[in-house]
Amino acid sequence: MTAHSQRQGGVLLHPTSLPGNGYCGDFGANARRFVDLIAAAGLQIWQVLPLGPTHPDGCPYQSFSVHGGSPDLIDLHWLAERGWLTPEQAADGQTDRDSKRLALDTACQAFFQQLETGSESPMVAAYAEFLDSSRYWLEDYVRFHAFRHANDKRPWAEWPRGLRDRDPAVCDPLAAQLGEIITALRFRQFVFHCQWDELRRYANRRGIQLFGDIPIYVHMESADVWAHRELFDLDEQGQPLTVTGVPPDYFSEEGQLWGNPQYNWEKMRATGFAWWLQRFQSACRQFDIARIDHFRALEAFWEIPAGAATAREGHWVTAPGRELLQAVRRQCPDLKLVAENLGSITAEVEALRREFELPGMLILQFAFDGNPDNPYLNHMHASEDIVYTGTHDNNTTLGWFQSLDEDTRRRVYAYYGDPDEAMPWMLIRQAMNSKANTAIIPWQDFLGLDGSHRMNTPGTIDGNWRWRFSWEQLPAGLNGEIRALLAATGRLPPGSAA
Repeated sequence: MTAHSQRQGGVLLHPTSLPGNGYCGDFGANARRFVDLIAAAGLQIWQVLPLGPTHPDGCPYQSFSVHGGSPDLIDLHWLAERGWLTPEQAADGQTDRDSKRLALDTACQAFFQQLETGSESPMVAAYAEFLDSSRYWLEDYVRFHAFRHANDKRPWAEWPRGLRDRDPAVCDPLAAQLGEIITALRFRQFVFHCQWDELRRYANRRGIQLFGDIPIYVHMESADVWAHRELFDLDEQGQPLTVTGVPPDYFSEEGQLWGNPQYNWEKMRATGFAWWLQRFQSACRQFDIARIDHFRALEAFWEIPAGAATAREGHWVTAPGRELLQAVRRQCPDLKLVAENLGSITAEVEALRREFELPGMLILQFAFDGNPDNPYLNHMHASEDIVYTGTHDNNTTLGWFQSLDEDTRRRVYAYYGDPDEAMPWMLIRQAMNSKANTAIIPWQDFLGLDGSHRMNTPGTIDGNWRWRFSWEQLPAGLNGEIRALLAATGRLPPGSAA
């Protein structure tokens, strides 16, 4: 769990933001082209957002499953290469979510027809291995989705009582009736994990580590809450008693009312944190590095009564994070973890983070409030932490700078010695100059894009998670410029030529 001891650089870009002909980016040829590009530039980390299956708004932090993968990210051409789709079917399936799911269903039928003939033996073995290694989550997930489909996508707490309460006498016969849908859902997850594993190996061979994200909370409408309702603060009908959010902070004057169900930490503790350990087991399978989103909730969380109008009605409640992290350390000693320690951070939160030697996050856009002891200023940085110009929740650096008042702009330039370099490269250079061993830059900043290209605006619900770049946006000589900056700041891979 300890921090990286060598200086290195990375990039933040979610795969949905990759270019391509489909309705969103995927794990196909453009993902490999991106890996080749950043490896040639000398970067060593590709950070992504959570990869789970999302609700229609596309928010990766509100997923149907903490273990499953998003079918949106599946490359249909990979299926055509294996003879499960025609090239035309693969192309037609990229139009929208519905067309992709139809294409995946067609591929599923072809896959099982091949299994019946005994061909594609490596995939037979791979499918059997996937089913075996995913037993702890897969059947709950596919049943949840199939039952949700059978109930017109109504919230699971409104399903007939036997389904809501997971009565085997009701669930097993319905699962048998929905066998074709359930098989197709298993197949989608199999394909997702095959493609992600291939992309991870491809990246690792080129010296790129994949850095993932573990959302602290789960969506009420998820297989996880339905299947493990005793681990959440719900009433007898499955409705939340308390929900999640954060108090007023940098991002919102009213705080943020997320609305996820709170955990029943006493039940979590009584099971030895088994559910959490399975989450980290999934992270071990998917990533080289994983960020614990909203880490401060492992020390104390903001509990809001269900039905509250705003997050201001909440209060802090202590969580058993130390016990949980001790269990995680025992089970996943080799997984590199990072703590997202942004927001209302206390001495107790930082003590917990440091006890487990977890790198924290340093955001340069947060540094210029006029306080010389602001922890995000370069002279306050620690080598074990990770420095960013901004994150997926921030404006792009150019958009941020353009939005500043004149006094704050003067503070920025005065702190860095009135450099001649324009934004965003001025702030990128300062991130690379930081004492922090790891510096990660959002791809929008490397491309020099303004605020119209931000990924998410916290506290809003429209227009988020949709941003994509095009290869035509790459400035001439970008790779050389990145590589030269990495060389100048000691961040190239060991043994690399400048």
